[in-house]
Amino acid sequence: MAELEPRNFLQPCLLLLLCETPDHGYELAARLRPMHDVDGDAGGIYRALRSLERQGLVRSEWHTSSTGPARRIYRVTDAGVHALDASVHGLNQTHAALHVFLERYGRLVASDGQGGGRHGGRTRTRARLGGVRSAGRTDGRVDRDGG
Repeated sequence: MAELEPRNFLQPCLLLLLCETPDHGYELAARLRPMHDVDGDAGGIYRALRSLERQGLVRSEWHTSSTGPARRIYRVTDAGVHALDASVHGLNQTHAALHVFLERYGRLVASDGQGGGRHGGRTRTRARLGGVRSAGRTDGRVDRDGG
């Protein structure tokens, strides 16, 4: 399940953003926020960009400005576009698997809430699962409520 780890999702996110428009790291970090939780880890973004560059998936060049410091602008390469396509294929498979999982979990919780579930009630199921709650969330995040 390594493809579900956030560190493995960062690179496809950056490739997507760079396909939309070339940009520098600071702006990429701002554009990335709706897709990836990067708060407080700007260094991680720059490490990912350097890794993408070493892999030949992006290239960068310095742009100077008369109003501020020089900035390294990143652009996606043809190889980066192909890597993004492959990532999207994998993400679609992961999305389908997560959808099945969440539907099954929802049915389990619903049947437990009616007293007819295998685990003897919703409270018990939630306790067994560590109080994880994701029903109704659309941002892909999971709440922990203790129970």
